[in-house]
Amino acid sequence: MFHQLFATWMQLTRDWGYGGVFLLMAVESTVFPLPSEVVVPPAAYWAQQGHMSFWGVVLASTFGSWFGSAISYGVARRLGRPLILKYGKFVFVPEKKWLLAESWINQFSVGGVFFARLLPVVRHLVSLPAGAARMNFRNFSLATLTGSFLWSWVLAWFGAQVLGGEPRLLQDPEALVHVLKAKLLWIFAAAAVMLVLYIGVMMFGKKSQDARH
Repeated sequence: MFHQLFATWMQLTRDWGYGGVFLLMAVESTVFPLPSEVVVPPAAYWAQQGHMSFWGVVLASTFGSWFGSAISYGVARRLGRPLILKYGKFVFVPEKKWLLAESWINQFSVGGVFFARLLPVVRHLVSLPAGAARMNFRNFSLATLTGSFLWSWVLAWFGAQVLGGEPRLLQDPEALVHVLKAKLLWIFAAAAVMLVLYIGVMMFGKKSQDARH
């Protein structure tokens, strides 16, 4: 069952191509909780099989991330902080997450936009307080593009290294099991890094909340 779902998603990634990577990463960079980890690595797998190019995947992901972030920035700039705080909970932006992203922007400014692209939780939210604060759009775009490029490259490299070496991945469930076993260290390392980053962001949020009280 898992292999069937996995194969279906992988095939959709191939069929959608660069446009699909762009669109899905644009969605990921708005308020909707679509993980970039399920978008870029599968596309990088197809790059390894010769159906796309590695750098094409990275660039489609980068510009998709920027596009989604720019939409969030524009919406927040137009609506402003009070409306988002009041109604954000209805569109996956509860007050707690907003305040975390806002604290990030207040403390790190433009640099915070860059680093946020590499971090869980704040990655898809940081554009909102940046827009509400009317951060210079050119600086916001530059920070978003560079941060998104680095994150997209990391995900594409990971996908190529972990998945790309097994062309039978979609046809043979045993091939998927073999890849997971053979690359177990990589998978655990990636999971550990994400966990550390998540804990770091949560600790930052708690510290910021305590400082306000």
